[in-house]
Amino acid sequence: MAIYLGFYGLERDPFGPTADPDFLFMTHGHREALAQLTYGIQERKGFILLSAEVGTGKTTLLQALRRELDGSNTAVAYVSNSMLPFQGILEYMLEEFEIAKPGESHAQRLVTLQNFLVDRFRAGQNTVLILDEAQNLYPQTLEQIRLLSNFETTKEKILQILLVGQPELQAKLELPDLRQLSQRIGMRCTIPPLTSTGTRNYIRSRLRGGGARDVGLFTDAALTRIAEFAGGIPRVINTICDHSLLIGYADQTRRIDRDIVDEAIQYLEAGRRPRRRRIARSSRISRSRWAGVGILAGVIAGVGMLATMEFAMLSHAVRTTTSYASELAQTLRTLFGR
Repeated sequence: MAIYLGFYGLERDPFGPTADPDFLFMTHGHREALAQLTYGIQERKGFILLSAEVGTGKTTLLQALRRELDGSNTAVAYVSNSMLPFQGILEYMLEEFEIAKPGESHAQRLVTLQNFLVDRFRAGQNTVLILDEAQNLYPQTLEQIRLLSNFETTKEKILQILLVGQPELQAKLELPDLRQLSQRIGMRCTIPPLTSTGTRNYIRSRLRGGGARDVGLFTDAALTRIAEFAGGIPRVINTICDHSLLIGYADQTRRIDRDIVDEAIQYLEAGRRPRRRRIARSSRISRSRWAGVGILAGVIAGVGMLATMEFAMLSHAVRTTTSYASELAQTLRTLFGR
């Protein structure tokens, strides 16, 4: 749990890294993609492709889809480990579908799966296999998955297969060895990046989902900077916002401005906090210290005017200057942590 929650009046972490469907921000693109996925499954389209850039919320959207299908007549096997060979994926499916005795050989497991699918189809039920991060699947694994689509009746597919991945998945499907799979994809959909306005609404929606009474924790300038840097990618937005709130909490700042967002971005890029904001936080230095610095500057400027004064008076001025110089050195050490 983030340490800044209480300071900003939050009940839960609004910018956490996990794919939580409770925080799903339904842009027009997300709503369209979810509607397409639901339609494709219900209408038994067979292969369905969802491709989008890294961090656009694909996995979060899938969690929302599973929650929407929960309680319906649809059984879902969700495979997130895309490094599994086909045999591993098959075993995972049988486990997810709670098939007690799948058989020992590969052929027996395929027959068991087919009988399971046929029984569900006859009962008016649907079955879905979701393969996340499918761009990492080997071509031979994808080809074996294609063969699962041969489980069908003369009119309908009895297994719906949802391939989800990054844009590289589309390129992989254009390989000559996978042209049969590409031809069988019944629906293709994507999730576009957030617009600048969408980014603002997304951040406020996340804050509201986190229990914030004030969804204006980020200034307009801060929101603009986040939108510029993140390029509409929710995962990047979450990371910047989380770091900004952490820095704001460390500085005891109730409102996140552009300077704090810039610092969070620099921290993410360089791996450490820049020194710049130590000067910006000079309000913590007492006014008396800055007054001493001003006096010292005045004394140093006036030393030249004392050239004609008596040596005793000049010595006194020099001792005064030395005293203030010592104070200045101490002040600078405080400011710059040295």
